Amino acid sequence: MSTTKLQVALDFVELDRALAVADAAVAGGADYIEAGTPLIKSEGLDAVRKLRQRFGDATIIADLKTVDAGKIEAEAAAKAGANVMTVLGAADEATIRECVETGRHCGLQVAVDLLGVSDPLTLVKRAGDLGVAWIDVHCAIDQQMQGQDPLELLKQVRQASDLTVAVAGGVNSETAPDAAAAGADVVIVGGAITKAVDPRQAAADIRRALDSGQAVATELFKRASAETLRDVLRRVRTSNISDGAHRQLCLPGLGPLRPGQTAFGPAVTVRTLPGDWAKPVEAIDVAQAGDVIVIDAAGQPPAVWGELASESARNKGLAALVCHGAVRDSADIRDMQFDVWASHVVSHAGDPHGLGEMNVPITIGNQRICPGDWIVADDDGVMVLPAAKAVEMANRAADVLEAENRIRTEIREQDSTLATVVNLKRWEKKGPGEAIG
Repeated sequence: MSTTKLQVALDFVELDRALAVADAAVAGGADYIEAGTPLIKSEGLDAVRKLRQRFGDATIIADLKTVDAGKIEAEAAAKAGANVMTVLGAADEATIRECVETGRHCGLQVAVDLLGVSDPLTLVKRAGDLGVAWIDVHCAIDQQMQGQDPLELLKQVRQASDLTVAVAGGVNSETAPDAAAAGADVVIVGGAITKAVDPRQAAADIRRALDSGQAVATELFKRASAETLRDVLRRVRTSNISDGAHRQLCLPGLGPLRPGQTAFGPAVTVRTLPGDWAKPVEAIDVAQAGDVIVIDAAGQPPAVWGELASESARNKGLAALVCHGAVRDSADIRDMQFDVWASHVVSHAGDPHGLGEMNVPITIGNQRICPGDWIVADDDGVMVLPAAKAVEMANRAADVLEAENRIRTEIREQDSTLATVVNLKRWEKKGPGEAIG
């Protein structure tokens, strides 16, 4: 059995949901239970009290991320039943010392979170003198969305300190053994347990991976890098991308030729006049397998694309066509199952005058599309992911999908409704004199 502890981070904003997942995680082998920062901000230290009542002698962490008023917050965490509290390493040393001194009187250990610390190793080397017990190597959620990984810093921290070292940041059943091998005494897991359809099994898989030292495969809870972007985009939908990108809109007026089609890939852009199909067809020779040709033909007929162009694009392995304009031969294109999104379907085409340009920035519905931007399209529409933000947008979309998977399971298990599960009324705006509850 591995000595590495598994800590479940309950980063919910609803206490009932957090407690249910905590039950499942502990049953699956979680050793430590963390009242996550969102949970404490939403429910206060009552979240810690409820966890203490429910789990008796278990080790409970209050992830306060204290940055000031160290004595007050440490004393409150201890009285609520926490064994460990977190303080930000970016806080003043006076605050860290106040947490430590109060903790000594209250039986509370202090973990310093390296989140946002510009020179983490210098702080790590001073941590023992400050009296802290734990070092938290933390790759923040927003950093995870950009594809960052905490393991390199973890290795350096392990070499520099003999304190308890915990690691958090996108750990799952595939990466947990790597974290343990890099020196983690505690592996902190949030989404890979709390957003799992079966949190007990998810915790058990991670516990098994830690004990065996071998990765346990998982399809979800992976974050994309530039090299693995396609793996994440294959799983998400445009609705997930929109939610993760502050309700970004799809390109207006574009619909699929056949229901159920999905596609994604880097954009090869074309600007042409309505009906002038020369540049759209020539773009097939420029594009690479897996690319999406995106045409701006002013959103008007005549057609600039048809069956023969689709046959050519399919033979070359292109992912799809997006046409802000008209296409034709729709039945034949559907039969060959080449994926097309267009704003018009007509019978008449134009002529190949050769006007226009390829691989230049184009604008559709006030959205700029540059060559190399990523396109994701499905029944709901066509979404643009600018190249510089594609990894982050894909990861945020995956995070949305995982959260929805968990909510869907709760609706089914509780025979309940969406409004009830997420306690919708609690978050509604309240007028003057209305109770907040």
